[in-house]
Amino acid sequence: MTTAPWRDPALPAAARVDDLLARMTLEEKTAQLYGVWVGAATDGDGVAPHQHDMTADYDWDELIGLGLGQLTRSFGTAPVDPDLGARALARAQRRIAAAGRFGIPAVAHEECLAGFTAWRATAYPVPLAWGASFDPPLVEEMARHIGRDLRSAGVHQGLAPVLDVVRDPRWGRVEETIGEDPYLVGTVGSAYVRGLESAGIVATLKHFAGYASSAGARNLAPVRAGVREFADITLPPFEMALREGGARSVMAAYNETDGVPASADPWLLTELLREEWDFTGTVVADYFGIGFLETLHKVAGTPTEAAHLALAAGIDVELPTLKCYGQDLVAAVREGTVPADLVDRAARRVLLQKCELGLLDEDWNPEPAESIDLDSAENRALARRLAEESVVLLDNPDGILPLAPDARIAVVGPRAADALAMLGCYSFPSHVLTHHPEVPMGIEIPTVLEALRAELPDAKVTFAEGCGVSDPDDSGFEEAVTRASEADVCVAVLGDRAGLFGRGTSGEGCDVADLQLPGIQGDLLDRLVATGVPVVLVLLTGRPYALGRWHGRLGATVQAFFPGEEGGPAVAGVLSGRVNPSGRLPVSVPRVPGGQPWTYLQPPLGLADEVSSLDPTPLYPFGHGRSYTEFAWEDFEGPAAEIGTDGSYDVSVTVRNTGDREGAEVVQLYLHDPVASVTRPDVRLVGYQRLELAPGEARRVTFHFHADLSAFTDRKGRRVVEPGALELRLGVSSAEARHTARLTVTGPVRVLGPDRLLRCEVS
Repeated sequence: MTTAPWRDPALPAAARVDDLLARMTLEEKTAQLYGVWVGAATDGDGVAPHQHDMTADYDWDELIGLGLGQLTRSFGTAPVDPDLGARALARAQRRIAAAGRFGIPAVAHEECLAGFTAWRATAYPVPLAWGASFDPPLVEEMARHIGRDLRSAGVHQGLAPVLDVVRDPRWGRVEETIGEDPYLVGTVGSAYVRGLESAGIVATLKHFAGYASSAGARNLAPVRAGVREFADITLPPFEMALREGGARSVMAAYNETDGVPASADPWLLTELLREEWDFTGTVVADYFGIGFLETLHKVAGTPTEAAHLALAAGIDVELPTLKCYGQDLVAAVREGTVPADLVDRAARRVLLQKCELGLLDEDWNPEPAESIDLDSAENRALARRLAEESVVLLDNPDGILPLAPDARIAVVGPRAADALAMLGCYSFPSHVLTHHPEVPMGIEIPTVLEALRAELPDAKVTFAEGCGVSDPDDSGFEEAVTRASEADVCVAVLGDRAGLFGRGTSGEGCDVADLQLPGIQGDLLDRLVATGVPVVLVLLTGRPYALGRWHGRLGATVQAFFPGEEGGPAVAGVLSGRVNPSGRLPVSVPRVPGGQPWTYLQPPLGLADEVSSLDPTPLYPFGHGRSYTEFAWEDFEGPAAEIGTDGSYDVSVTVRNTGDREGAEVVQLYLHDPVASVTRPDVRLVGYQRLELAPGEARRVTFHFHADLSAFTDRKGRRVVEPGALELRLGVSSAEARHTARLTVTGPVRVLGPDRLLRCEVS
């Protein structure tokens, strides 16, 4: 029997797909453009917005007879044993392949924001903790492990990373972001993409684009960002992750920008993404995002009109399930109201990706491994290392940390004895298991209380909860104050409860009015401080909270951003001194709860001045973090120089660990542009390097700065390098420079294209 050309792996993918498309009916092509969410709840209490409104009825056997584009969250919808789930997914894939004329299976996708969102899978630290580590190679290694776990279960596509840049810390999804700086987000996010893609998983960049800039920090609210904010802050991480990470999919965002929804924006999804950036992968809808064009944005009158808008803009796949890209779309194409070439264009992209994944090959086999371990010892060790690197010591003015090994310690607070305090809203226990209270956690998650008792076996550790996370009941205050008064030191473990759509204090749809600690936790902290016993504040949160109220009154302050299943031992290790803290803030910590939105990327009038009574200066700036050792920055080399608008310049410093224990310093390179044709941030990150140094060890670090890194969007919408003065500042944070190099850029204004340099190389 002669093999059809589309089945021949020796032929180029494009030729195979062209042959296949020529054989397919309109209905079969359209079937490749949607996913199906088997088992999704329709009772109004789901894990996606408007899930109960947007899930259509369909007959499974009839549906798969035409083929199927994607399978949605076989593991991430309800608790399922990994081995049984993988076998069930393989059976479903065989049924899909057997039902259609061409035997093509579906692409199976899952969430993987902080690990595979599946029961009994490793819960890694959230992306905000990745940013705090300033360690892209470690994030890449984590993503490689996540990718291997996904592949072992039969999954092809992961819906991560989130590349939204924090613009307002009141937004509920701050925990899912990497931070408030586009260079940090881009470099760490690209590392995650490389790791996931190296395991054969299609990485999906989200949310493209502008989602984090929503007005008032409200989820899905309109975005009113200007042209330059969009071009210079929102878009660069996506460009970097495509060019340097090799991501093969992009998810269109829910939001509208200046009246145009991203899911209906051909400039964004076609002209910029494909024509300017040369992206050749698939664009998928955020869950129900196409239907929202009709129901929420009101730019379409029917689901078919929404489908037409989305296809024309460039969305290839409707997720999570069939609503708009079904039979009504087929009818509209036949009637001539929707051009057939839009369906062909999207189907071709989908099938090219399936071809890359081996799903068009005759020897395709969905059978999983004999046994699947999604929380291996190797995974846990990696989760522990990343958690340890991400913990930020904000302050330790009197050296109360590390704690004495035989101290009397009162552990107080609603986050101290709750395993869920370690996890973000897209971890499986927080995302799904709250709907299944009878099901065990599936993974071991030591609490801070348990870990501290194990870490300091000779200490006398007592505990009082004090209050709930957001409960107004203060009846536990007196016991907490008593425990603190009896101790040598009080460790107050406060923070967030991750959840969805108002069921938590952090997470998707859990936006806040200001940045005061949730509930009455601030009042509890006041009572503890008033005892006179030194208080070590430990924060387990998904966003930064205002701490100026207690500045100068605390013994020490430790910040951890949902540090994952090994976060308890990581935090306890920092408290005991086993771990030398090395995290740096990926977001600024404000002094007061109000005055938002604010991030450090401010032009002069966004900083403190005499014309406003509001001082936005943060209590702890972006990039800040302390250590138990000291570092000397020596032999700085950055002489005054001239470079052309296409020139480069090296700046070097030697960092020496002058303390008596191993530690890590993060050398940060900031750009200051004194005069430009449009207002510029006072400083912005353009390079960094994490250095791990033994006592007495020194390493020299050289940043190879290129003029491209000074580029910005001018008044004509061009990305340009302008002549003039520049300063390169080597610092320990955005607010503390150790050394400054002064440059003069000479020559004509240079307009950059898509081949511009995005990264500052470091040696």
